[in-house]
Amino acid sequence: MPPKNGSGRGSGSTATTNPPGNQTPNTPDINESEIARLKVDQLRDRLRRRGVTGTADMRKDDLVKALVKSMRDGAKKSTSTRAGGSSRSSSSAKKSTSSANPPGNQTPNTPDINESEIARLKVDELRSRLRARGVAGTSDMHKPELVEALVKSLREARSPGGDGGIRKGPQTSKSIKYAQEVTSVDDEPERPGRSLVTTDHEVIRQWAEARKGVPSTVDGTEHDGHAGVLRFDFPSNGREQRLREISWEEWFRTFDERRLNFIYQEERSDGKQSNFFRLENPDREDG
Repeated sequence: MPPKNGSGRGSGSTATTNPPGNQTPNTPDINESEIARLKVDQLRDRLRRRGVTGTADMRKDDLVKALVKSMRDGAKKSTSTRAGGSSRSSSSAKKSTSSANPPGNQTPNTPDINESEIARLKVDELRSRLRARGVAGTSDMHKPELVEALVKSLREARSPGGDGGIRKGPQTSKSIKYAQEVTSVDDEPERPGRSLVTTDHEVIRQWAEARKGVPSTVDGTEHDGHAGVLRFDFPSNGREQRLREISWEEWFRTFDERRLNFIYQEERSDGKQSNFFRLENPDREDG
């Protein structure tokens, strides 16, 4: 029976470039299709942690290949130094990890919250993400508590708002109408320079952090004890004196209360990283 080419399910090029599962023999823990779903800044971060340099000018396909190669080389080195009994202990460890962190998403109605992926983060990464979301008291937490706290924070962010869906109204701008809607961190721009729009908290946070952006408000625009005009302070532009840093929790609370949309770019049309963003709401209120 001839194999199916999968052409009936979207573009066949993606399936050909990144076939599902693991295409690296004898490396069961290297999943190319999962790696290919990572965003560019996540790929660069993982490569930096593995000691791989020169990633700044790489495109996504090159970054994916470099990460797979680095992981494959690491797996080969690890295999060559293992004693005969290590496979049994490794199998036992995997079984224990699998039981503690079942794969996929265990949070109903939150398709972009992947608990098994969160559980694979290191303790300092979990604490950093929780701090960025305004969660305090993480220094004494153990890893299971940090994982639970981050999942809870992500889930709560999506319940009152910030679910990725565009906020529409009678005066929705043309910028929003013609922008590509992004509802999770797994969504990729259709092309470099594409105008994007989202209300998803994690998408916005990851976009800003990839550019070292600090959640801020314009000093002097506060009213009734609430943050004023929302902005990000980018160190590459030089710190702006008129901007005052606020917590992610306050930034997103204000963002949701004002029913704002986040219009932005990941890359310019020449493929270089873009810092462009604008905040709009359906009633044309200034962000």
